[in-house]
This record gives sequence, structure tokens and C-alpha cells, in this order.
Amino acid sequence: MSKTLYRDPVNGKIGGVCAGVADYFGMEIWLVRILTVTAFLMGLGFFVIVAYIAAMLILEKMPPEEAKRTFHYKEHQVKQKPWQQGKSASQLLADIDNEMGEMERDVGKMEAYVTSKEYELNRQFKKL
Repeated sequence: MSKTLYRDPVNGKIGGVCAGVADYFGMEIWLVRILTVTAFLMGLGFFVIVAYIAAMLILEKMPPEEAKRTFHYKEHQVKQKPWQQGKSASQLLADIDNEMGEMERDVGKMEAYVTSKEYELNRQFKKL
């Protein structure tokens, strides 16, 4: 599956260009921002400003379904190095355990309703 370069205004500060580039290349957002500011300070200011404005105008905003996929991927990402974004393994396992517990409770509620007399009564009314 090929990735498309989008702007990510949800995770971005000014237009979402750095956030979109970071997502596209699988980098940390803060690293892309530091590289952009460094390029600006090293004498490429005019080029950086023009390129940033052009990217804001040319790149499309990240579609909601893509943003949702990216969010869920990042939400369950274990950090490999201390400076990376993500959660420690123990935090991630605790979060997944909580999510599984919530899903189990929801399934239990559905099972209780489907096996109840109220469900059978509603089904009989719908048949009428």
C-alpha cells in the first residue's frame, strides 16, 4: 500500500506541513520541525518560507479516515528509544487490557439483552 503525502493540521502547528511530512516519512514531528527551523536559520530562510507556503497550498488535508488510521496506529505504538513518541510496553499492555475489558463488558450487555425476555417480546412485536 503506497502512502500519500498530506498536510496534517490536527497534529500540526502552522498548516500541518511538518506533521504531514513526518507521518509520510515515519519520523517524529519534533525532528522535522527542528530540521525546518535549522534550515531557516542556516541561510535558507526565503526558500523554507516559499516551500512551506507552497506545501500548504498544494498538499491536501489528511482525510478523516486516514487520520483515524494514523491515530490508532500511534495510539498502540511501543517506543523503542526514550526520545520516541509512544508508550512503554507496560503502559501499552495496561491500555489494551482496559480496552479489552470494556469490549468484554459491552459483549456481556449484548448477550444479556439477546437472551432476555424483553428481546423476545420486542421480536414478537416486530413480527406483527
